[in-house]
Amino acid sequence: MLELVLKYLPFIIPTVCIVLILALGYVKAPPDMAFIISGLRKRPRILIGKAGIRVPFLERLDKLYLGQISVDIKTDTYIPTNDFINVKVDAIAKIRIRPDTEGIQQAAKNFLNKKPEMISADLRDSLQGNMREIIGTLDLKSVNTDRDKFSDQVMMKASKDMDKLGIEILSCNIQNVQDENGLINDLGMDNTSKIKKDAAIAKAQAERDVAIAQAEADRTANDARVQAQTEIAQKNNDLDIRKASLKKTADTAKAEADAAYEIQNQAQQKTIQTATVNAEIAKAERETELRQRQVEVKEQELQASINRVADAEKYRAEKEAEADLVRRQKSAEAQKYEQLQKAEAQKKQAEAERYAAEQEANGIKAKYDAEAAGIAAKGRAEAEAIKAKGEAEAAAMEKKAEAYKKYNGAAMAEMMIRIMPEMAAEIAKPLTAIDRINIYQTGEGKGGASQISGNMPVIMKQVFDTMSEATGVDFTEIMKANTYDAKVNHNVNLNMPEDTTE
Repeated sequence: MLELVLKYLPFIIPTVCIVLILALGYVKAPPDMAFIISGLRKRPRILIGKAGIRVPFLERLDKLYLGQISVDIKTDTYIPTNDFINVKVDAIAKIRIRPDTEGIQQAAKNFLNKKPEMISADLRDSLQGNMREIIGTLDLKSVNTDRDKFSDQVMMKASKDMDKLGIEILSCNIQNVQDENGLINDLGMDNTSKIKKDAAIAKAQAERDVAIAQAEADRTANDARVQAQTEIAQKNNDLDIRKASLKKTADTAKAEADAAYEIQNQAQQKTIQTATVNAEIAKAERETELRQRQVEVKEQELQASINRVADAEKYRAEKEAEADLVRRQKSAEAQKYEQLQKAEAQKKQAEAERYAAEQEANGIKAKYDAEAAGIAAKGRAEAEAIKAKGEAEAAAMEKKAEAYKKYNGAAMAEMMIRIMPEMAAEIAKPLTAIDRINIYQTGEGKGGASQISGNMPVIMKQVFDTMSEATGVDFTEIMKANTYDAKVNHNVNLNMPEDTTE
């Protein structure tokens, strides 16, 4: 990748430079603005409403406003006219920079990069001076009444100076003219009086002409009214005669029409009655046909309902049969599997029984063989056993005697304590067989339930006494041998002396 970049680097660098120049130098001029690009060429380039390329850092871009500019031309002081009457004139001029190349080049020397307000301020003084010069050549009446001629003269006078600056005057309108002594108002009052006089005379003449015309119109109207009334009366008479004739003709036609109408009406009634009867018959037929159609539709609906129910029952029966068949198949397969498992188990059991029988037969054979061999040795064994039993019993008795000799009071006490729960259980065992006990309290307050629990120590003491009498061993003394009283006060010692004999 790096080699490819290095290979095309001589082509990439100029391309990037061209793109940067185009991106940084691209300009586009609006229609009301002239872009002037200067620097490299002898004559600057002018762009109006189009785009162009400016070389960055080497060419300069300037702007020149080409739109319409309003200039307020108002005299600050009173200017004397040709008839020495001081006036103030307020006018407004519409100008613009000439859009041709020469006008733009001339305007660029004075108004380059200036806003329209600045251009208007620069030209105001020159236009005011030109208007002062024209005011001095005209009288007050010409300035006030012939304002078009006044503005044209101002434009002609100012155009010479504006051409040198590349400026074109589009229009010049006089807004207001004011004199110092109010002469314009006086001229207006004089003209007003003349106008009022002429208006009054014209009004009187008009009223006279109106009166004459009104009288002539009344006479002519009266003659026309009389003639019109005469003609109206004659026309009314002719109208009455015509009405009577028309009424007679109308009555005759009406009578004929009434008779024809009655005849036609009767025919129409007959036709209507016939049509009504036919309509009723057709209606009854249609109703009958409709009822038959409804019955057929009901039958079809009932048949369809029955068919749907039958189809549903058939479908349900088929599904139940299929389900039952599946259950039977599953059950048969299960039974078959169970039978196979059972047969397999029976087979294994039979094999096991056979093996057991074989083992039993071998065992019986071995048993009989052993018995046969053992009968021979039984006698020898019994003799040896009797001899060994006697010797063992003698040795055991001897060992037991030695053991009893070594027993001290603590050992005997431990043996007695160990068998005491068993003795108590054996003593209490008969009480478990008692179903019910009735306890009657004696008058002295002793007995009852306390006698049952109090008999247990008595019985156990009797047992110890009986054992002491039978064995000649005082178990009570043995139980007390380790107490403080026995060792200190009675000097009882049940420890057996060590046997020094060998």
